[in-house]
Amino acid sequence: MRLYEMLIDEEQELSGVNALSLVENPAIQSDWIALSDEKKVLLAKVSEDKQILMGAALIPDKPIYRNQNGEEFYIYFSKETVAKAAEMFFKRHNQNNATLEHESPLEGMTVFESWIVNNPEMDKSRAYGLDVPEGTWVVSMKVDDANIWNDFVKNNKVFGFSIEGQFATAVAKENYDSNLSDQQLEKLLTDVADILLEYQKHELETYNDYPESAVNNAKKVIKWKEEHGDEVNGMTQIGWTRANQLAKKEKLSRSTIARMASFKRHEKNAEINPEYEATPWKDAGYVAWLGWGGASGVNWAINKLKTIDGE
Repeated sequence: MRLYEMLIDEEQELSGVNALSLVENPAIQSDWIALSDEKKVLLAKVSEDKQILMGAALIPDKPIYRNQNGEEFYIYFSKETVAKAAEMFFKRHNQNNATLEHESPLEGMTVFESWIVNNPEMDKSRAYGLDVPEGTWVVSMKVDDANIWNDFVKNNKVFGFSIEGQFATAVAKENYDSNLSDQQLEKLLTDVADILLEYQKHELETYNDYPESAVNNAKKVIKWKEEHGDEVNGMTQIGWTRANQLAKKEKLSRSTIARMASFKRHEKNAEINPEYEATPWKDAGYVAWLGWGGASGVNWAINKLKTIDGE
């Protein structure tokens, strides 16, 4: 089966790990340790429920089985990519993003501790019974939601972390015989050319039939930036580029529309945090949501992508 290396494109705002999911069957096959009371911590005297989970988020060079639309393959992450994923996870303020079985968003979850294992024998995780290799990304997550802790963690319905995110791919190797005949090689090259031409056709086609409300959402964010300057800090440079494109009603390529569609996972930011009711431009999540078109823009992107790919 094919083996793909997963890569991070730092220029893409959504590339990397965007959230951690609590799952029954961790793909990396490494369960967490539930730190249930202070007695598990050396020298601590207090005994009280802490509701903390410690476990591996990513293990380097470990083949992970995948089956997509009937195609079986493996993926893996290099040590360099694991380290970069951990770094960007915090730089992009994703430490409160969590889901249950990659479906239901969870509130009250915080990754408050994170490190890369340099010496497995001496690493803190070993003291709690975790046995992970050098280069592993380990995290500790605080679970403030008592229902999640009692119903899922204590009842052994979930056992580990699974990452959510977007990555570029590079084919590392395959198990087929590389000594192809001229006829096989010609067919392979023809198939690749057809795929590239089809992709190019979609990328050359651009669209700007998104709703006026998406344009107005982007204009609102840009106006806030002009009026309040550094108080508006909810987006990366790519986010501001997207807001300006929408505000000017520019035409968007399929890949840009796909990135807009992927922003659906940030829908929890569609409502202003009550703390910023009087100053919405200070709500970073809300600013980013509007900058990418808001609900109308994101939903348009999702439907448009289906139409493009259907054609």
